[in-house]
Amino acid sequence: MLALTGCVRVQVHGAPDSTGSMTAPSPPTLRLATYNTSLYDEATGGLVGRLQAGDGHAARIAAVLQRVRPDVVLLNEFDYDGAHRAAELFQRRYLEIAQPGGGAPLHYGYRYLAPVNTGVPSGLDLDGNGEVGGGGRERGNDAWGYGLHPGQYGMLLLSRYPIDAASARTFQHLKWSAMPGARQPRDPATGIAHYPPAIWSRLRLSSKSHWDVPVRLPGGDLHVLAAHPTPPVFDGPEDRNGARNADEIRLWREYIGGGDLSWLCDDTGRCGGLAEDARFVIVGDLNNDPSDGDGDHAAILELLEHPRVARMPTPRSEGAVETAARYPHLVRRGAAAHATGDYGARVGTLRLDYVLPSVGMAVRGSGVFWPKPGQPGAELVTASDHRLVWVDIEWTAIGTDDAAPGR
Repeated sequence: MLALTGCVRVQVHGAPDSTGSMTAPSPPTLRLATYNTSLYDEATGGLVGRLQAGDGHAARIAAVLQRVRPDVVLLNEFDYDGAHRAAELFQRRYLEIAQPGGGAPLHYGYRYLAPVNTGVPSGLDLDGNGEVGGGGRERGNDAWGYGLHPGQYGMLLLSRYPIDAASARTFQHLKWSAMPGARQPRDPATGIAHYPPAIWSRLRLSSKSHWDVPVRLPGGDLHVLAAHPTPPVFDGPEDRNGARNADEIRLWREYIGGGDLSWLCDDTGRCGGLAEDARFVIVGDLNNDPSDGDGDHAAILELLEHPRVARMPTPRSEGAVETAARYPHLVRRGAAAHATGDYGARVGTLRLDYVLPSVGMAVRGSGVFWPKPGQPGAELVTASDHRLVWVDIEWTAIGTDDAAPGR
């Protein structure tokens, strides 16, 4: 775990209007965002090599960030490496250089990244093929979270405000079976548990990790609750990934809900949830749409409707509506404007990415960066199959000249 310290420089930012132009919000606001960047590689060190050589995909991702200019942003599917070379290269060679279609250079003075479960060998036969490990997909299937090498599909948190890395909590090693009432996958025909007891007792809940990272703001901390649950697909009738996705989302409901959480212990052995008076934001690609697609919709709805999660208009975009119209063969219950990604003709558009502030912080705006064709920035949206989601909140302690980094 590491926070990169240094000088913080913040540019004035605003909300994209219907044409993709930026309009300045009335201060004080704090822009929070999540973005599944698809900055991963199938080879160990592959992302570092691409970033060193010059990567057009990374340049487009940086351009989106330069246009939206979030103060705090979680990047999902950003490969983790122990030396943090990929994070450093992305900052220096992409974000801090004006990109085509983007905006002015963007500097984040602080970052947080830590190991994840994806690609880490479990030493167990998790896919039940009679072998442990192997090559290619078989190796990934026997990792704690699916991945072809340790760190694939990792997470990176960037912030213009100081990060209290020493107080951060990670739940990479939390056992799935530790959760009371865990959804142990079972054969629907026989009721027999999919995983033998010796494996079930050791399985980790988080497919990547769950992080509680305090960002130090004037007047108090904002707890960034970051995760990237497994997609609820690529399994069988036992629905092991669907069950895991639902319980990964449930972890945050438990964490913010109070009560006896002696089972909820982080990687340092500290047990319990978030303080009742803590302000937080839940961010990440949660891989669960409230109305459509695969997965247990109740899992995400229960998080959206949690009494500690602020009620707010759902982030939306015009581009999502136009894209959904390309798939008239798909029946959708949810509003097309709320989608956060385009997954092709078979799956269509879905809302999978979330920025959920806690109650007590006024929401001043929100959106999904998804311009329609012909609007400014439209050429950037296909950098990833996901779109950046942002929410502006009012942070009451910000607004005095000595309270925020210089703009």
